[in-house]
Amino acid sequence: MLTALKAGLIYFGIVFAAAFAFGMVRVLYVIPRIGETGAVLIELPLLLVLSWWVCGRVLRRYAVPQRAGHRALMGWVSFTLLIVAELALARFAFGRPPAEFLDALATPSGAIGLVGQITFAQFPLMRS
Repeated sequence: MLTALKAGLIYFGIVFAAAFAFGMVRVLYVIPRIGETGAVLIELPLLLVLSWWVCGRVLRRYAVPQRAGHRALMGWVSFTLLIVAELALARFAFGRPPAEFLDALATPSGAIGLVGQITFAQFPLMRS
């Protein structure tokens, strides 16, 4: 189980760093040109492909057992850390209270992003 926890932390860290960089490009360059939802629809497939690849590398590097419990734990850890990090970023970097962060998930771009995050968390269960 410790391996799955560590793998979840590493998986989260790599994908979050990449998503942060993608997000800066999205906010600064893509949203002003095509809008928020369009920008998320462009960014999300790229992040999911990257997440799939990173997940496979982390699973192999840390030899996470193929048992569903281990893989689910890795996904749960990575998803939980992702949501906590996004909530903290919204609060401390952008001054958005938690309620506003949660309300944003009900927008089209927020809902699309949340589906992507849930998919990201499921990848450890899907990979062999």
